[in-house]
Amino acid sequence: MNPSMNTGFSGFVPFGDSYLVSGTDGVGTKLKLAFDLNKHDTVGIDLVAMSVNDVVTSGAQPMFFLDYFATGKLDVDQAEQVVKGIIEGCNQSGCALLGGETAEMPGFYQNGEYDLAGFAVGSVKKEKLIDGKSIKAGDVVLAFKSSGVHSNGFSLVRKVLEVSGTSLHAPCPWNASSTIGQVLLQPTTIYVKKVVELHEKVGLKGVVHITGGGMTENIPRVIPNGLGVKVDATSYQVPELFQWLMAAGNVPLDDMRRTFNMGVGMIMVVDPENVAAAQALVPELWVLGEVVEGEGVTYV
Repeated sequence: MNPSMNTGFSGFVPFGDSYLVSGTDGVGTKLKLAFDLNKHDTVGIDLVAMSVNDVVTSGAQPMFFLDYFATGKLDVDQAEQVVKGIIEGCNQSGCALLGGETAEMPGFYQNGEYDLAGFAVGSVKKEKLIDGKSIKAGDVVLAFKSSGVHSNGFSLVRKVLEVSGTSLHAPCPWNASSTIGQVLLQPTTIYVKKVVELHEKVGLKGVVHITGGGMTENIPRVIPNGLGVKVDATSYQVPELFQWLMAAGNVPLDDMRRTFNMGVGMIMVVDPENVAAAQALVPELWVLGEVVEGEGVTYV
């Protein structure tokens, strides 16, 4: 039996001259908002994103995706909308929707509710595996912006809505053309194609998917012991959505940073001499910080 290994966000096993890389995840309590708004065509994108974004942190190109849809009584129209999103997510990440399982469990779920799980498998040549081991002090941290809350922290989001008395149908304070619900349901960004291209043409030393735990808890998953990351909090503007959640729920900044992505969806560690090439290839990248001696994540 081949020994299994883990890169921090995904597991992998040797397969010839490559590694097969696997990831699995769900959408979590973001589904509660989809139920309340009766909008189901984007949570499938979230489902795919949460797994393929984890898989690509190792440098792997996702090859195929499987889904699990569980409900009390199947609503065909509702399920069709969910699958529509899954297909879109697979298209965005360049992987095949290989199949899935639909389970009807009467009495187990509330009427109109369901749960989702997803599973992605990708591959990467052994010499191209990103495992973070070559990261050193002085390396530069580049960032991709997030599209919003993505798919983590929705238990706190729902609590903020509750304590602030805010309806999902309320106009968005910073964008009158949208409602709070529409902004919160914005699907998770899929970074696969850009990360794969960056790794092929520039070379990445570490990749971090900013999920539950925020930058504070996710960055250390790929940084070697004895090293930390200094984040320049002035390098970007925290999106108004997170500012609103913090104010409306009276949430301390440290808790925000340990729960939400705060506008940063994916980060990459590169050699300083490769920063210009990376930004030329993907102009939306910005320098978020640097690797330093020490431990953990500090914000300056």
